[in-house]
Amino acid sequence: IMDTYSMHVQKTETAVVTGKPLFLGGSRGRREATGRGVMLVTMRMMEKIGLAPKEARVIVQGFGNVGSVSASLLHEQGCKVVGISDISGGYYNPGGIDVKKVITYMESHKTLEGFDGADPIDGMELLKQDCDVLVPAAREDQITSKNAPDIRAKIVVEGANGPTTAKADKILDERGILVVPDILANAGGVTVSYFEWVQNRMGYYWSEKDVNKRLKRIMKESFDEVYRLAKDHNVSLRIGAYILGVDRVAKVVRIRGIYA
Repeated sequence: IMDTYSMHVQKTETAVVTGKPLFLGGSRGRREATGRGVMLVTMRMMEKIGLAPKEARVIVQGFGNVGSVSASLLHEQGCKVVGISDISGGYYNPGGIDVKKVITYMESHKTLEGFDGADPIDGMELLKQDCDVLVPAAREDQITSKNAPDIRAKIVVEGANGPTTAKADKILDERGILVVPDILANAGGVTVSYFEWVQNRMGYYWSEKDVNKRLKRIMKESFDEVYRLAKDHNVSLRIGAYILGVDRVAKVVRIRGIYA
């Protein structure tokens, strides 16, 4: 895309697309950004309900880019990862899984199949296992009206896009399970894509430490604002996020001279 566009305008325009490799104007920290954002909002949510990292048992569905980074970073924060899964199936160990060992295994096998650090379990059954935090980071429509009554987590953090159906979302809300919605939880990736665009436009590139620091600030501020709105209006975090988004657009439309 960048090359095609650049040929048409007859100059190199790196900012026209994001997710580029570093040597073509990409941003440091972009690959891990979505998973890092998931970790940041998870830690913030845990803080809000008084759940200490060392007491938190985490299940991560999906061990691709988002799931593996989320699991690794939450493990680094002191959380106990008790369940993981990929396309080959799920793996559960209430005593905790060595995430570093899993990542090493994935690097050589490209799949979790045959991993011996936890007991094999059906991927969908994994979602119903006892935990404090459930991170669906695989595909959409994984938590439905059929399995939502069996979810045992205190917090669901949507690492994937649309992993919870509308009916399931209502069930989880009625059961008092806190859902950090995808439009907030997995926004780390698009945020660092924005950072990449900014750096391309400036022609000045930040260190990975700077990128992560800026991402942490934005994710924290966004979470806190959504959380406040949800509390003020006595609604779910998903509705709180919608309120925030619509309100921002509405305010801009009101003061601008757009009439057609």
